[in-house]
This record gives sequence, C-alpha cells and structure tokens, in this order.
Amino acid sequence: MAEIDPTDHALATIASILEHPEHVLVVRETETERVVAGEREHLAPDEQPAVDEHPVVEEQPLVPEHTDADGYSKIGPGPMVAIRLKWTVHRGDDGQYYVHETIGEQSAPVVSGPMTSEAAVHFVDAQEHEAHRRFEELRSEIAGRSSLADYERKGEA
Repeated sequence: MAEIDPTDHALATIASILEHPEHVLVVRETETERVVAGEREHLAPDEQPAVDEHPVVEEQPLVPEHTDADGYSKIGPGPMVAIRLKWTVHRGDDGQYYVHETIGEQSAPVVSGPMTSEAAVHFVDAQEHEAHRRFEELRSEIAGRSSLADYERKGEA
C-alpha cells in the first residue's frame, strides 16, 4: 500500500487544470499558411493575404469565465462518486442565491443562503478548497500509516 493509486494522480491533475486554466493562443492567418490551435494549413496562392497584413493573435481561456452565479458548480475530491461532495449555486424566486451541497448523486441537498451572487461563488470556492485540503491531509495520513505498517512488518522497527 506504499504505492500511490494512479487514479489519485489523474484526479489531482484534472483538478489543477480546472483550478488554473491555461490560455490558448489562436493565430488566424500568416503570410503563407493558416495556423489554428497548433495545426497548419497551407494556403493556395489566390487565398494568401496581402503582405502588409499582420497575424492576429487572440488569447482565449480553455475554460470560459462564469458570467452568472446561477448554475456555478464545483465538485470535491475523492475516489468514489457515491461519496463525492458537490456544490451548486441556484437562484431563488426571491432573486437571492442559494448553495446546494450534496454528497453523491442521490442525496438531498443541504441548502445555504440566501446570499449575493458574489458571496455564493466565494462560498462554493471556499468549500471546495477546504474539501481538497482535508482530502490531501487524510490521504497523507493514510499513506504515512501504511508506510509505518510496512516498516514494522519488515521487522525494522
């Protein structure tokens, strides 16, 4: 049990990508070829742009910014969907925002609110960050105990 489960690495990688989205550079056209998302396509002589044109580069995030808090959602860490936490912001009939926290797919939500849209998004982000911190702490503790147990089993203690 001293080895780390590869699934944990995959989940951590996915979480870090979602937390810190990278930007994609999109180049529309150059003098002799078109480059879009890293793929090149050579242009025919009649399709080539004028020489005085400069390539246009746009910076676009991989994950679009969330413009409205309604529907904003984060999922906590964990190896099993049945015990994974999920926080989702919903707008109430009164115009206020409420955060629904569920465990797994079939649980009844625990509702927090009312709050403003900014407060609801901040609440979801804080809850998700705390869940990741506690998960990593627990995983480290389990890994430490299994290493100690291996050490004791080998008679080295």
